[in-house]
Amino acid sequence: MGKAETEAMRLLAETGQSTQAPVDIEAIARHLGAQVVQERLDRSVSGMLYRDGDHVVIGVNSAHVDRRRRFTVAHEIGHLVLHKGRPLVLDHVRVNFRDANSSTASDLEEIQANAFAAEVLMPRDQVIASAKRLLEDRTITEAAIVEYLAQGFDVSDQAMEYRLINLGLRRQV
Repeated sequence: MGKAETEAMRLLAETGQSTQAPVDIEAIARHLGAQVVQERLDRSVSGMLYRDGDHVVIGVNSAHVDRRRRFTVAHEIGHLVLHKGRPLVLDHVRVNFRDANSSTASDLEEIQANAFAAEVLMPRDQVIASAKRLLEDRTITEAAIVEYLAQGFDVSDQAMEYRLINLGLRRQV
């Protein structure tokens, strides 16, 4: 487990959200002194993080669906917690999926922010426990498990699918 996941787990414990899903990501932002603002941004921009001394603003694209906005907030919190040296981060948020670019670690901060977001929204221990219970029922399809878990953790099906793959609980398709 890397620094991103460790910091996410620490923050969940610190805010009392380590045992329940879905995580209240905006409460975590408030705990860190960040204001979450929703604005209509260019479709290609999911969010941004602005820091000026003690003033922290997480901008989220209001045109995106709720579950994507939740991941964006978690991703930007990852930048806030992990990357102290950058006063402004503007990016396209992706789920924690290791593709050709991420496997070369060419943009380590984005990889870390995605790993943080995945851990904070879909805590490893909770996902594993829930998935194992569901996998015991051989009548439930993998797609139904993904959908059920995504709903319970209030994340997209795609984010949950990648999380299950990364945790070794689902084969990569």
